[in-house]
Amino acid sequence: MFGLGLNGYLPDSHHDATVALRIQVAPDEQYIPQHHHRKGQLILALRGAITCEVEHARWMVPPQFAVWIPGGMPHSNRATPQAELCFLFIEPGAAQMPDRCCSLKISPLVRELILALAQRPGNAGKTPQTQRLQQVLFDELPQQAEQQLQLPVSAHPKIRQMVETMEAQPAQWQTLSQWARYFAMSERNLARLVVKETGLNFRRWRHQLQLILALQLLVRGLAVQQVAQSLGYDSTTAFITMFRKGLGQTPGRYLAGLTTSR
Repeated sequence: MFGLGLNGYLPDSHHDATVALRIQVAPDEQYIPQHHHRKGQLILALRGAITCEVEHARWMVPPQFAVWIPGGMPHSNRATPQAELCFLFIEPGAAQMPDRCCSLKISPLVRELILALAQRPGNAGKTPQTQRLQQVLFDELPQQAEQQLQLPVSAHPKIRQMVETMEAQPAQWQTLSQWARYFAMSERNLARLVVKETGLNFRRWRHQLQLILALQLLVRGLAVQQVAQSLGYDSTTAFITMFRKGLGQTPGRYLAGLTTSR
């Protein structure tokens, strides 16, 4: 299974400071159920996208972003078909990484360092050259900007159904009233349920999901107008306004920042 190893590889069976793997996800290996390991894990999406679920949150990471999972934290992973990923396993304390799950905007330098380590033989971790690469990586990783690409979720069946349906059909499921009718409950009670289970009101919660989906579509090459239509926006301007409020930049400027160095 792609999340735990490759050809029998288990991350916690090695005590190197870091181990990098570059993996092409096979169609029958897109999902791995909840597990954990002692090492922290950085999952970098090179192509396609990866969704990582931890308790009370779902992290949906498009290409050129990564999700950081501290060691010992239970999580499950789901990749899009034919995704290409890099897994970076880091010994606890080897780098100054956050003690919580978070998404990171990966700079071109850090991306190339991870790829370089992934290309080295499994026994190259003790060579001076590899150790120097690791040290540069450990210096750079804590400088990567955190991004708000998490969606609060819960085990409540109504919340999970809303997430899965809005992911698959974002343009068709836009309003609280639609969902209230579907669940045969009042809008007030459903609004309270969303706040109780996610900590956000329905509008903010839906916008957070839309923001994550928008990034996935934009990085895949869709035009801003196409993305706006895919998410059910009547105007491109309204979509750009939502995107700017969420990430502080227009979609065009944000995408341009993915291909330039810090």
